[in-house]
Amino acid sequence: MENFIFQNPVKIIFGKDTISKIQKEIPQDARVLMIYGGGSIKRNGVYDAVQKALTNHKLFEFGGIEPNPEFSTCMKAVELIKQENIDFLLAVGGGSVLDATKFISASSKFEGDPYDILEKRSPIRKALPLGTVITLPATGSEMNSGGVITRAEFQTKLVFGSPLLFPKFSVLNPETTYSLPKHQVANGVVDAFVHVMEQYLTYSTNAPVQDRFAESLLLTLIEEGPKNITAGEVNYDARANLMWAATMALNGLISSGVQSDWATHLIGHELTAFHGLDHAVTLAIVLPELLRKTKNKRKEKLLQFGSRVWNINHGTEEERMELTISKTEDFFHSLGIKTKLSEYNISPDTIDRIVERFDSRGMKAIGGLQDISLVDLKDILNACI
Repeated sequence: MENFIFQNPVKIIFGKDTISKIQKEIPQDARVLMIYGGGSIKRNGVYDAVQKALTNHKLFEFGGIEPNPEFSTCMKAVELIKQENIDFLLAVGGGSVLDATKFISASSKFEGDPYDILEKRSPIRKALPLGTVITLPATGSEMNSGGVITRAEFQTKLVFGSPLLFPKFSVLNPETTYSLPKHQVANGVVDAFVHVMEQYLTYSTNAPVQDRFAESLLLTLIEEGPKNITAGEVNYDARANLMWAATMALNGLISSGVQSDWATHLIGHELTAFHGLDHAVTLAIVLPELLRKTKNKRKEKLLQFGSRVWNINHGTEEERMELTISKTEDFFHSLGIKTKLSEYNISPDTIDRIVERFDSRGMKAIGGLQDISLVDLKDILNACI
């Protein structure tokens, strides 16, 4: 196991009827800006619950955060913050709203062009405090300090992060997810699944605690994911298990002491930037072919994943690795997610654009393992067609 420091200061408030508890988590004299997305929280009762909880607070609101939060939209929120002297942010929604709120928090205190936070990785030295009410289990943003922001005019989707952006608290009430469309729930399952894979399926560092924890999350997502999208009455326990699994998938715990990758995400971000595909969809497209391309480099963990998660223990190593990858792809299909670019009417023309994008950034190898060259990238994307 590698050396590590683990600290996660986020207070989790989990369960039914928990939104009311935010009144005690936000300073009474705070000027609060509630940030949300397209308005679904006004239809499912979450908006009213937040309003009721903060009756005694000075509350402002900013809606319209996109599924892939847009830089220009965030800047409009920053203007409102400065205009109204806002000193606390409350993100109410899914991962996109939470990511946007984190970026708004940093940008409102940033000296200079906030885009430098994304493009130049300029350090974040100050940020407004924030809390969250999560309504879509997927990204784990409710218990981490990073995010992703899109800038449509440049066709970019870039990551950022800082310890200053950990939420002060996050409310996780599975009941808030009941009104979600099935495709959004399926996206959340895939997003959480691939988050775990990025931290788990690299190479062995003799870290059995992290491995077993990661495998338990994968098994939970495989077991509970389908329960969340089948017809019939919404299952509270299934939603609760999915919500907690998604949170634990990216709160820093399973990545402690091990090597992470994130190559699948880096490639997926470009597919979203160029074509607007859902984030989880890009992950489901890229991961199987990335595993096929890197299977010999990551053989030990791939075989372990197949044995412990998919119970694949017979056949040659080659047969077991291919069956493991196929089972993973079949799982995505079972959730209703297609895994080929052609199924989304994306032509091979996009491949050179993506390769050129990485090359222009001086990235000759991709991911934390640095084991995927630009030639490998082209092969992976060709296989995704």
